[in-house]
Amino acid sequence: MISSGDALKSLAREAAMLPQEEMLEVGRKKQSLYIGIPKETEFQEQRVALVPEAVNLLVSNGHRVVIETNAGANANFSDNDFSEAGAKIAYSPEEVYESDIILKVTPPSIKEISLMKHKQILFSALQLTVQPGDALKKLISKKITAIAWDYVQDEEGVFPIIRSMGEIAGTTSILISGELMSNANNGKGLMLGGVAGITPPEVVIIGAGTVGQYAAKAALALGASVKVFDNSVAKLRRIQRDLGQRVFTSVIQPKVLSKALKRCDVAIGALRVPHGRTPCVVSDDMVRSMKEGSVIVDVSIDKGGCFETSKITTHESPTFKKHGVIHYCVPNIASRVSRTASYALSNIFSPLLIEIAERGGCEKLIQTEKGFRHGVYVYKGTLTSSFLGETFNLPYKDLDLLISAL
Repeated sequence: MISSGDALKSLAREAAMLPQEEMLEVGRKKQSLYIGIPKETEFQEQRVALVPEAVNLLVSNGHRVVIETNAGANANFSDNDFSEAGAKIAYSPEEVYESDIILKVTPPSIKEISLMKHKQILFSALQLTVQPGDALKKLISKKITAIAWDYVQDEEGVFPIIRSMGEIAGTTSILISGELMSNANNGKGLMLGGVAGITPPEVVIIGAGTVGQYAAKAALALGASVKVFDNSVAKLRRIQRDLGQRVFTSVIQPKVLSKALKRCDVAIGALRVPHGRTPCVVSDDMVRSMKEGSVIVDVSIDKGGCFETSKITTHESPTFKKHGVIHYCVPNIASRVSRTASYALSNIFSPLLIEIAERGGCEKLIQTEKGFRHGVYVYKGTLTSSFLGETFNLPYKDLDLLISAL
C-alpha cells in the first residue's frame, strides 16, 4: 500500500517533468531623473559638474536638469549655452535644491545643506580639510544619500575622476613650470624644452602616481631630462612601462633626492596618500641648496605638501620666493583649466547618471555595483564610512550589511 507521503512525492516528480512556461526576464523600470546643479561657492572653484553637451544628452533621454544662473561662467559656459541644451535656468539656489539629485564639484557648505530636502541624493567630492563634522551630522539628520565622486570606482577598480583630474594636474604642472621660468614671469629665462646643442633643463618629479606620470609625459614631450622618485617600486616599474622609455627612477633616499634637487631646474611635488597628510620629504635645507631661480610646483599642497617650504597660495597670487626658489602652491590646479576639467568631469558624470536611470534609480545601482557603492559615505541618513566615523567619533554601519538586510 502506497502511503500518502509517497503519493505526493510521485505527483511532484511527474509535475516537474511536465512542460513548463518559459520564464522571461522582467524588464528594468527606467526612472526619469531630476538633476540640480548649483553654482559652486567654494573659494577658487571654477569647474561645473556638467557641460552643455552632457545636459543635452540627459534631456534627450527624458531627464530634467535645472542649473543655477552663472554656474558655468567661470568655465566659459553661458546660461544661454545651457538653456539651448535643454536645461532650466534657476535664479535662486533654493530652486535648484528642489531637485532629487544634487550634482556638485565641491562638498556642500552648511548653508547649502540647509537648503537640501530630506532623502535627497548628493554627488560631490569628499574633502576632509573643508568638510567639518557638523556638515556630516546635518547630512545624516536629513536622511541624505551622499556619494563621493572621488571614491567611486569603475569596473577595473580605478577611481576615474581622481585619475582624470590627476592627468590634468600633472600636465598643467609642467606648463606652469615653463611659464614661471620665462622672462615674462621674472624667471631665469629658460625654455622648458630641448634645443639642439643646448643641455636640456632637468625636472625632478616626486611621486609616480597619475600626477607624476602625466607630468613626466609632458616634460619628456618638451625635451626635458626627467627623474622620478617614489617609495613604491611597483609604481616606478609601472611608470617606466607606461612612458615607453627609460627614465631615471629611484626610491626616496634623502641623499639621492638632495643631489637631484641641487641640479634640477624644476621640482614637482606629486605624492599622494589615501588618507591624512602628504609626507614632507623635502626639507628646508634641501630647498636652500637648489639653484637660484629654479621652480617648485607642489601639486600635493591640498594635503599639506611634500616640501617643507610650501605654503598655500591662490590663483590670484600663485607664487612666492623662498631661498631664491620660486614656489607655486595653489590647491586645485585643475580649476586653472576649468573648461577642460569640466569636460573631464562631465564625461564621467553623464554616463553614470544615464546608468542610474536605466537601473531604475540610485538605490538599485548601489545594491548591484560594488564600485559605485564604494563612493557612498552616507546611506539614507546612516554613516557608512568607517574612516569618517572614526575621524569625527560618529557611529557608522557597514553598507554591505545594510543592503543585505533590505
